[in-house]
Amino acid sequence: MVAGARTGNVPVLSGESSLSRFARLCEIPSPTGEEAAVAAFVSAELEGFGLAVDEDDAAGPADAGSGNLLARIPGETDTWVAFCAHLDTVPHDGQIDVVLDDGIYRSAGETILGADNKAAVAVLVELAARHCQKPPPVGIELLFTVAEEQGLRGAAAFDLTKLKSSMVFVLDQATDIGEVIVAAPSHFRIEARFSGVEAHAGLDPESGHSAIVAAAAAITDMKLGRLDPETTANIGLVDGGTSGNVIPGSCRVSGEARSVDPARAVETVTSMSDSMIWAASENGCEVDIRTEQVFAGYRIGDDSEALKVAEAALSSRGHEPRRVATGGGSDANVFNAHGWDAILLANGTYDNHTHQEWVPRENLVEMLEVCEAVLVEARATC
Repeated sequence: MVAGARTGNVPVLSGESSLSRFARLCEIPSPTGEEAAVAAFVSAELEGFGLAVDEDDAAGPADAGSGNLLARIPGETDTWVAFCAHLDTVPHDGQIDVVLDDGIYRSAGETILGADNKAAVAVLVELAARHCQKPPPVGIELLFTVAEEQGLRGAAAFDLTKLKSSMVFVLDQATDIGEVIVAAPSHFRIEARFSGVEAHAGLDPESGHSAIVAAAAAITDMKLGRLDPETTANIGLVDGGTSGNVIPGSCRVSGEARSVDPARAVETVTSMSDSMIWAASENGCEVDIRTEQVFAGYRIGDDSEALKVAEAALSSRGHEPRRVATGGGSDANVFNAHGWDAILLANGTYDNHTHQEWVPRENLVEMLEVCEAVLVEARATC
């Protein structure tokens, strides 16, 4: 395990004698809805550097354990840029114990590591530590959101007019450093409840109408998986019936559709609904269907100043910027949907949401330097 050593009064990501800030962050449980402890830790760290931390009132509307946190570090110029990371993780069973083995952070047990997104949280706290006494080239806004893993709810509840920055850099893509996300999908959730007629499965099956059979027919009729390079559809939950000897009178189905093309996303979720309606009718059942857009997708244009800054920063650090599309959502979806120039950057973490999750220690150090390069390039560009 690793500790944050110090050069003068400024903590840096180095030293290997005890627990580092990154590992401490990972070992504070913070599944969505339970972010209070990690938010308190981050606030205390930032306040210890002499920064004011504002917690908004997003906990209620986002159904989170804390509000979003915002801190500012004035720069040498009036230009501001924002960096964003989220405090919550996916659910996990048991205490997270972090080990450092041959330069790689992993979970010691069968839990997630929590590098999604605490690798980015650690980097941004270190960025604040570095500039708490030495002003950065441009002003820095550090935004730590909550409830990201469950529909980007924290970012959606954040008042974006509080930001002084026109550019936002979100460090939340679990791939190699150098990837710049220029397209992300719109995401629709679909839930349906099939209602049939219960009957004794052995004595009088003819009187029943199986809700599970109707749901199965609907799923069989759907086109699922990767439908084209930009579109996916999935049914992830099927739950119904009461006993093996009863024709099931109810069945719940949950799924999703995603596409970078908004019209294609709507078309896909509509087709899934059509399959459900048809299957219910064919099997003597009724179905109640609810669809909801979880977040809107985006495409980044070549005229994006944030894109230019990100690519210049990565190039200055010796990385070849690679423009890619992602099938996942991030807080960048929310920012772009509301008119902010937001870029999602890869942060060199891997196998997120699994107990195999890992991150090389050198990637934490490098992402800190990429953030520094962003500040330099933002001053030169703006």
